[in-house]
Amino acid sequence: MRIPSPSRMPDARNLAEVLERRAPARPTLFEFFLNERLYTALSGIPPQPDELGRAVRAVRAFENAGYDYATLLCPWAFPLVHGKADKSTVSLNQGDAIRSRADFDRYPWPDFGAMDFGFLDALPPLMPEGMKLILCGPDGILETAVELMGYEAMCTMLYDDAGLAEDVFARVGESYMSFYRKVTGPPAVMAVVSSDDWGFKTQTMISPAHLRKLVFPWHRQVCSLAHRFGKYVILHSCGAFEPVLEDIVSMGFDARHSYEDSILPVERAYELLHDRLAVLGGVDVGFLVESGERQIALRSRRLLRQTAVRGGYALGSGNSIPDYVPDRHFFAMLRACLDFDA
Repeated sequence: MRIPSPSRMPDARNLAEVLERRAPARPTLFEFFLNERLYTALSGIPPQPDELGRAVRAVRAFENAGYDYATLLCPWAFPLVHGKADKSTVSLNQGDAIRSRADFDRYPWPDFGAMDFGFLDALPPLMPEGMKLILCGPDGILETAVELMGYEAMCTMLYDDAGLAEDVFARVGESYMSFYRKVTGPPAVMAVVSSDDWGFKTQTMISPAHLRKLVFPWHRQVCSLAHRFGKYVILHSCGAFEPVLEDIVSMGFDARHSYEDSILPVERAYELLHDRLAVLGGVDVGFLVESGERQIALRSRRLLRQTAVRGGYALGSGNSIPDYVPDRHFFAMLRACLDFDA
């Protein structure tokens, strides 16, 4: 395994320029999250049992790979009766924690704000100068509703018992916001990710009208909260998004992440979005798996050339780096950025 050795120090001002839709001083990387094998290889630190240890490991991995920031994911999750299966794929219909008003009343709704965030205070002295943090909350509003109710059952409930469905979304939203109220203020945090998958390949998972009523108001709150603290907000959302593009812009997001070639290749997405939203990542995960290193490097360099003058773009995958992406393919994308010469 040949790990890239960047000769540059982290400087989060580059990513800030991207999020402001300007051209950064140098080509800039963005990744949502990596996999355990990469975190260990890039940081030299094995998996850690505590939140501070895991955060330090993530910071070291992102630093050594050439990023100007590190993403930290919420350490806690919504309690589920069955929990998420530890498998490569899961059924959207497996959730059955809430199917009735009685289920709703006895569900242990979490208050993430009551959790121990001490690792966020202890981490900054351990970070390299110039590096910042990006925090991502628990699974999104729609994602969590699906996990609690099951997709088909939730869709039925939206019409057969709209009051219960609305209450579930509201309680999920309140818990969701309890996390962001704690992590948006610290000076080391430059941005937050509001993550929520809203679509399939061809359409949104529920109607745009339901999204606007039940889901989007909570994301609007995240945007408003972050901007009050002078922080950026990144939307990570998979699936078809053009039916709700105007909503994404109006909610106040600074950037959008997650692109798939079969929906809208990032090259076209950039032309559609860059005047209103920064575009992050976009090198399709399937492409990263199936293509050779030369193909990956060529596409990465083309993306950097396409966006160099107009700005508002950072290179990365279309989603994240799961463990089935060969390490050498990921590194080919990194090197294309670290060694880029227009």
